[in-house]
Amino acid sequence: MPALSEVIAALDALWPPERAEQWDAVGTVCGDPDAPVRRVLFAVDPVQEVADEAVALGADLLVTHHPLYLRGTTTVSAGTFKGRVVHSLIKHDIALHVAHTNADRADPGVSDALAGALDLRITGPLVPDPDDPAGRRGLGRICEVDPPETLAAFAERAAGRLPATAQGIRVAGDREALVRTVAVCGGSGDSLFDEVRAAGVDAYVTADLRHHPASEAQQHSPLALVDAAHWATEWPWTELAAAQLDEVSDRHGWGLRTHVSRLVTDPWTAHAPSPSAPAAATFAAVPND
Repeated sequence: MPALSEVIAALDALWPPERAEQWDAVGTVCGDPDAPVRRVLFAVDPVQEVADEAVALGADLLVTHHPLYLRGTTTVSAGTFKGRVVHSLIKHDIALHVAHTNADRADPGVSDALAGALDLRITGPLVPDPDDPAGRRGLGRICEVDPPETLAAFAERAAGRLPATAQGIRVAGDREALVRTVAVCGGSGDSLFDEVRAAGVDAYVTADLRHHPASEAQQHSPLALVDAAHWATEWPWTELAAAQLDEVSDRHGWGLRTHVSRLVTDPWTAHAPSPSAPAAATFAAVPND
């Protein structure tokens, strides 16, 4: 049975913390390095519902993609919701570890998992990591759709293969346009429009697209936009991450039990389509729930 420090060393080898963005807050939030680890739960968000799930599961380690404390704090009082998460975990001897932008850049990483969920063939990173001589690491992925399909069919593919959320899938573009190549970026991706245009792809799958960047992108080129819920584009990584830790556990004979949270922690809980929505939009207006 490994100690927490051994498991954290394995996680840091998968997602080196030095590859995280400077503004990010990755690594171990709480936990005794000498404590034994038997069960590990993977999730996107370190919210109270996930902490409660970890307690009910009897987990010794919770690994999340999103940080609990992205900015500094002066308190972990249980009177705050983040402090309550920390108290819940420490009371039950559960460690918390975060892999965020270091997991985004990894090979394989968050966008690999998103491409895999959509059954796309990856040809390379969207924004290559200059420190990777193999040219495999970096932000986002460029992919091929095999066989090509219309934007309407591709939107339905995304709605059917990504986890169900109240938002479902939003689409911008000609529904009959043929989609052969796609850029994907798990999480918020509207900062990468220049790179997406430079890649010359037919469509871009990401989350949290804002009005002005999306509108300007439409004016620049016929690029189709496929906008899913932030949580939905990153949840596939939890399954990938659990499988990676399983491989490490098998190699070392640790016998770890890994679990993936299926709690929908996307903050949006309902979707009311406009009754007068244009008929041409109905192919993408059906919520993915």
